[in-house]
Amino acid sequence: MDATAASLMLLFCLVLGFQQVAIKGVAEDISPIVQMGLRSIMALCLVGGLAYWRGIRWADMGHHWAPGLLVGLGFAAEFAFIAWGLTYTLASHMSVFLYTAPIFAALGLHLWVPGEQLSIRQWWGVGLAFLGMVVAMAPSGAYSIEIVIGDALGLLAGLSWAATTVVIRRTSLSEAPAELTLSYQLSVTALLLLPVAAMSGQLMSAQFTPMAIASLGFQTLIISFAALLLWFTLLRRYRASQLGVFSFLAPLFGILFGTLLLNEPLSINFVIGGGVILVGIILVTR
Repeated sequence: MDATAASLMLLFCLVLGFQQVAIKGVAEDISPIVQMGLRSIMALCLVGGLAYWRGIRWADMGHHWAPGLLVGLGFAAEFAFIAWGLTYTLASHMSVFLYTAPIFAALGLHLWVPGEQLSIRQWWGVGLAFLGMVVAMAPSGAYSIEIVIGDALGLLAGLSWAATTVVIRRTSLSEAPAELTLSYQLSVTALLLLPVAAMSGQLMSAQFTPMAIASLGFQTLIISFAALLLWFTLLRRYRASQLGVFSFLAPLFGILFGTLLLNEPLSINFVIGGGVILVGIILVTR
């Protein structure tokens, strides 16, 4: 990897580390599930315009509709679990448990994608990561049972993210344009989450304060549009294993932002367990 790619990956992880804080910080004004649905539909408009400009048409989506639907369902599940989990747990916790995705992805690729079998070092990484999960989620006097529930939902979000990675690698989407894959993800997410938000009354009760609008703008333009397109673009030029080693930075930034901006407490077992998880991620993706 050259310096440009390394700098872009550092920026990518910095942005993703701030994502949970941006959602949690305005959750009292706009519920997380409403934020997910609104940012998905707005980002879809941007991605659709870019896809059209690059010569991708709606007819092209029909060529990959089956894997596209699976990827969209996985993406929707990921953000539904994030939204649900953030109503229970801390943004710093969600950052760590969400980014266990490389561990689950490595296991899925090992089972279903030829040539992606894990080495002995990577198996040690998987074992350390799961040990870290147990330690980080262990009962602590600093946190209530609700925190543990939210952490578990964060793990399910990471598992959903990993499932989309395996589907992309196993299907024709591995050769499809990035804009097409992202369109599947955003469209299914918006179609599923917005009706849920409307039926539960959360959409109507949303308060679009200046801070909430700024957060939605950041999530739409920077995370759901620019950051994800950057990730797909880098994947086309560099090996996933080279890029994956940076993945441990995102939860570190998430913990930093959650502690500094939201004054979230850190228990000793979470710090130790989170550190072990990060070591496991490095061993798996390095």
